Amino acid sequence: MIDKEAIKEHVKGILIALGDDPEREGIKDTPDRVARMYEEIYAGMNYTNDEIAEMFNKSFEVPDHDTQDLILVKDIDTFSYCEHHMALMYDMKIAVAYLPKNRVLGLSKIARIADMVCRRLQLQERIGRDISYIMRKVTETEDVAVVITACHSCMTARGIKKSQARTVTTTFSGQFEKDPALVSRLMLMLNDPMGGASREE
Repeated sequence: MIDKEAIKEHVKGILIALGDDPEREGIKDTPDRVARMYEEIYAGMNYTNDEIAEMFNKSFEVPDHDTQDLILVKDIDTFSYCEHHMALMYDMKIAVAYLPKNRVLGLSKIARIADMVCRRLQLQERIGRDISYIMRKVTETEDVAVVITACHSCMTARGIKKSQARTVTTTFSGQFEKDPALVSRLMLMLNDPMGGASREE
């Protein structure tokens, strides 16, 4: 579990290392504020992928003739923090698609899975793999696709400072790895303003 007291002490040490006075009025409560913020934004570090799958495993059986052949939830807006610099990954949009078999997952649970996976020190590539693993476990299908687009402040605010740079990653499994026509269909749905899941929960 996240140790807020240890975080407070380390943040205080960072303030001192930066040459500031941790007792100064403007920042004397900063260690506590940062500790509470970290508890929130890194909440996913308290859980394994298997535990997240169990937490949001709200799938239900449907007859074969009622199962849609492709379900897509796109434009899931979230954020994460790069493990290399603890820098913000922002303007992040995640799309999750799957081919259901006999089970479908509540749409809000897909967004919740993506959000919890992002609440860790992460790599964008790993976010896609983590979401894919959890989705495959809760939907009992191997046919899952995750597409992520994000800006990385470790590129936009420091270092190379390319403010318009965006990173796109794809994680495909099952039929999405084997069927180019299925991938083409997915890309059309991603680029269509009306594309995506239409089923109500």
